[in-house]
Amino acid sequence: MSLVEIEKPPPPERAAILLHPSDDVAVARVGLPAGQRVLVAGHEVVLKESVPAGHKIAVHVIPAGSCLRRYGQVIGRAPARIEAGAHVHTHNLDYEEGVREYRFPERELDFPAPQLGGPVFQGYLREDGRAGTRNYIAVVAASNCASHAAEEAARSYAGRALPPGVDGVVAFPHGEGCGHSIGPDTEQLRRTLWGVMDHPNVSAAVLMGLGCEVNQIDQYQASRVAGLTLQDSGGTRMAVEEARRSIDRLLERAAGEKRVELPVAKICLGLNCGGSDSFSGITANPALGRCSDLLAGFGGTSVLAETPEIVGAEHLLVARARSRAVGEKLLEMVRGYKAYLNRFGGSFDDNPSPGNKEGGLSNIVEKSLGAVAKGGGSQLNEVLDYAERIHGPGLAFMNTPGYDPVSLTGLAAGGVNLIAFTTGRGSAIGFPIVPVLKIASNTPMYKRLQENMDVNAGRIADGDAEVADIGVEILDMLVRVASGEKTRSEALGHREFVPWRIGPVM
Repeated sequence: MSLVEIEKPPPPERAAILLHPSDDVAVARVGLPAGQRVLVAGHEVVLKESVPAGHKIAVHVIPAGSCLRRYGQVIGRAPARIEAGAHVHTHNLDYEEGVREYRFPERELDFPAPQLGGPVFQGYLREDGRAGTRNYIAVVAASNCASHAAEEAARSYAGRALPPGVDGVVAFPHGEGCGHSIGPDTEQLRRTLWGVMDHPNVSAAVLMGLGCEVNQIDQYQASRVAGLTLQDSGGTRMAVEEARRSIDRLLERAAGEKRVELPVAKICLGLNCGGSDSFSGITANPALGRCSDLLAGFGGTSVLAETPEIVGAEHLLVARARSRAVGEKLLEMVRGYKAYLNRFGGSFDDNPSPGNKEGGLSNIVEKSLGAVAKGGGSQLNEVLDYAERIHGPGLAFMNTPGYDPVSLTGLAAGGVNLIAFTTGRGSAIGFPIVPVLKIASNTPMYKRLQENMDVNAGRIADGDAEVADIGVEILDMLVRVASGEKTRSEALGHREFVPWRIGPVM
């Protein structure tokens, strides 16, 4: 069955979704044929043409040059007259960056007092007060030159019985660490690798270098980190053996660490979306936003990310900032990202991807307005650069690309101990040390990719559940995952790790 063909046309009142009374477009719940009657806000429209599931329908005549609204916000401009009942997409909706008005708080706001009596989970309480939801030994490459050896050292523990309470020995290979310009790019890599090794889900780490790379292992000093180089150890095989001796000692230490009961306030949740579709902003993202608000209410932390995917909606976050300084820092991140794109001749509207557009998203503004819903309605308390340490509580924002493996790597390096990932087209991504919970935005994709999905938020569009219900369901599942239940991506062994390289190759 194609996106535009359905077995039985739905009744007019169930055919499309109008998200805001001021919207000029409604969203098709399922693929709709030409001639289908659609009832929105008491007004009937007859479709001029077939419209795929998740795509937009003009609910009235839209004059040439007029702005179009979805979510009650402008998403673009009509280059020519659009008839009522027409399919609205990239062919008749122009992207324009526009000028937004920013409303800053008049004074610095207090952190909201947390509610008492929230859920609890079984986690690992670390010396610095953070909580681990997993207990790993990490084998980290300082550079690409040591990545093979790091993988070999970790792989030698695959299938081996580990002490109870130890989740595994995992490698962090990557293509960076040398050929970097000395400065912000190298500093960001070091921040990222240190964030992995000093992560609350990591009991201890082994850092392996070649010896002569830009990213020297002596930059990382901690009792939880054992360091070695191939050049000093005598080559690949001897370095792997030396690493194994260190790992064996660290496993004994990790075996002594036990799960204890901890408040949900110790959860630090990364919020991410990938392979989005038009339903993402209707179902999965608002439901995750509800979960985020619940977590913040109990004193926990959630972290929105993906700077290119808040562009066009950043004014909504600025209006919720705890202080003017927080709001200004968010805008600084947006401006900096724009300058970064300009260096390479790029544009924010290079995002959405072809898959996003096939799923009904016409431009980056429309995508962003749906994406920021993951952050709920909580006060924005903190803005961080890539891989910076997250402090919490409440809602924070981290400057990351929209590219999923790089974004998840930044969030994890910042200290999130869980990640909730919404998707409409489907995604299989995971992370080596942080559980990634997958939330499907529509039921057909959930059924196709059920082995990768943990929660079906598509039930909201189906009319079988409310946003608030799925939000509670997500939080309940996150609490179980924090206590040790595996997500689908963990069970399948997904362990993607990709640091963000921002500078030239030397």
